Amino acid sequence: MNINTKTILITGAAGFIGSNLVIRCLQDCENVTIIGLDNVNDYYDVSIKEYRLNKIEEVAKEYPNSKWHFIKGNIADKALIDKVFADYQPDIVVNLAAQAGVRYSITNPDAYIEANLIGFYNILEACRHSYDDGAKGVEHLVYASSSSVYGSNKKVPYSTDDKVDNPVSLYAATKKSNELMAHAYSKLYNIPSTGLRFFTVYGPAGRPDMAYFGFTNKLLKGDTIQIFNYGNCKRDFTYVDDIVEGVLRVMNKAPEKKVGEDGLPVPPYAVYNIGNNQPENLLDFVDILQQELIRAGVLPEDYDFEAHKELVPMQPGDVPVTYADTSALERDFGFKPSTSLRDGLRKFSEWYKEFYL
Repeated sequence: MNINTKTILITGAAGFIGSNLVIRCLQDCENVTIIGLDNVNDYYDVSIKEYRLNKIEEVAKEYPNSKWHFIKGNIADKALIDKVFADYQPDIVVNLAAQAGVRYSITNPDAYIEANLIGFYNILEACRHSYDDGAKGVEHLVYASSSSVYGSNKKVPYSTDDKVDNPVSLYAATKKSNELMAHAYSKLYNIPSTGLRFFTVYGPAGRPDMAYFGFTNKLLKGDTIQIFNYGNCKRDFTYVDDIVEGVLRVMNKAPEKKVGEDGLPVPPYAVYNIGNNQPENLLDFVDILQQELIRAGVLPEDYDFEAHKELVPMQPGDVPVTYADTSALERDFGFKPSTSLRDGLRKFSEWYKEFYL
């Protein structure tokens, strides 16, 4: 499959991964039409979302052979989704719009049901009806899942072959539900779909609710940062450019439509991990972060880091380790994330200084 000249709908286009994906599509694909959809809500600082959208506009001007349309709206609005599909007839749909975050799901469950279940259902239904009356329909639905679906699995690295029936947060439960819903629609309506389990994505203009961003804000103010599980958490930190590269490769290769022995379609359905395949101890991560913040001039050279950290117990809904088995991604797409933690945190620190200071 070649995504040049295609019409691509990317939901969550003002989001961290979504905005970077739009920019890569504009830069690397020829004569594409990209429809970005986002409700630009205030779950976190809207100025970062506006910054990302401005970056997209700048890039879109540099690549006039491709078209960029932005629609402000909510995927939970069924009438809007149906209208977008009717007006633009997308060939590829990348659903990144979601309510993210484990801790927020404990206090604000409604947001997760609306965006992650109702919103995703609306996308699936629109994909289904894109085939009505013999139309060509959506060629590939790619959607965001999460490493959170692995819950408190003891076996590492996490493989997409593992059972993931015991989520430890509502957020994780909604993401597993997305995989199940997509499988049902792939089976019933022969819609090629691929779910991507992202592992702790970080980088410039990232989500301020992520730990590395919150740590930076607190260290700058002279506050104490809390490091959970007494620093014994391990995370498969994945730089955003690696995530986007993986998504782009997946977009280009939809699961094959096949007929089974029973004469019925075998669901053209796949799920992959996209992670760094190299979990880092949270204490080491924070140490590299403060070094890079000092290097970028965000923190002073004599900053007393030890005086500003506190080791605390685990938070409800959190897991001690995330670790991706990315062998399937390597096998099927010849790709493995490779950006080092220091390189990624250096780029974040430089962006932070430019944006805030």
